[in-house]
Amino acid sequence: MKVDVMSYVSSVVEGGRMAAEGEAFGYDGWWTTETQADPFLACAVAAQATERIEIGTGIAVAFGRNPLTVALQSNDLQLLSEGRFLLGLGSQVRGHIERRYSMQWSHPAPRMREFILAIRAIWKSWETGEKLDFRGDFYTHTLMTPFFNPGPNPEGNPKIILAAVGPKMAEVAGEVADGIFCHVLGTERYLREVTLPALHRGAQRAARSLEGFELVAPGFVIARDSEDERAAGIEFVRSQIGFYGSTPAYRPVLERHGWGDLQEQLNALTKQGAWDRLGSVIDDEMMAAFAIVGSPEEAAAEVERRYGDVATRLPLALPDGADPARWKPVFDALRKG
Repeated sequence: MKVDVMSYVSSVVEGGRMAAEGEAFGYDGWWTTETQADPFLACAVAAQATERIEIGTGIAVAFGRNPLTVALQSNDLQLLSEGRFLLGLGSQVRGHIERRYSMQWSHPAPRMREFILAIRAIWKSWETGEKLDFRGDFYTHTLMTPFFNPGPNPEGNPKIILAAVGPKMAEVAGEVADGIFCHVLGTERYLREVTLPALHRGAQRAARSLEGFELVAPGFVIARDSEDERAAGIEFVRSQIGFYGSTPAYRPVLERHGWGDLQEQLNALTKQGAWDRLGSVIDDEMMAAFAIVGSPEEAAAEVERRYGDVATRLPLALPDGADPARWKPVFDALRKG
């Protein structure tokens, strides 16, 4: 599997620097989130600051945009990066779409399916010169004059990687996307019992093979040499599990393990403003399900055990000041596996 780094950038300038650092360190892919900087602009800067590493939006919020703007931005980034761009899309949750983006929320899985199909129809129109005639329940694109047509992209179209938690969205990924982001709040059991069957149902619906399909592994990986570093990582990950677990959209993952009631408990803490208490609710059994903890070699072996037969990419966060020479054999072992 490929080893990637996920960056939370505060500015597009920082994005370029972090992508260059990731490339120099030896990562295969660099992803930028949509938090404090526009992910497409950050990828544009990253493309110019790097030569080898794949760059992607991890993720861009689809429902805060429309298929035409995403198709155009992705087409530009694929050209600028010389074929190294990966279009990562996600739905976000209703509150953010309606209250932060002031956009419409409805039927997320069918809407996302149509969003991706519309992008592909637009790309096909540019590639072949055929009339654009996409008519759906949520999006309609029927106008593409030569003045607005950039023509075929010599680098081809980028892969579309769809973030999915629930089975309906995973089915959409299997049907129309080129890969899936498993949410970091994920477990091996949930992946194998819920996500993978849903992916295959979607692929069967489209009569397509999943050969070459990208699967970005779920879960937290705390790979550290010292006990103190591992202890610090565990405390941070407990708080992250609590943070994500408080969100109703992620309750099905907890329910798969019989922890559904935990979501309400965590959500109540957030409403009290007790963000610093979220991690205290996450016990050792939950940590073992959601996180992989150990030395770099131990963690790599456990990643291979849990996900080696299905995952094609692994986001791996490393401590500040990590030595590339220390991590090269670990990266190489993951790639071989």
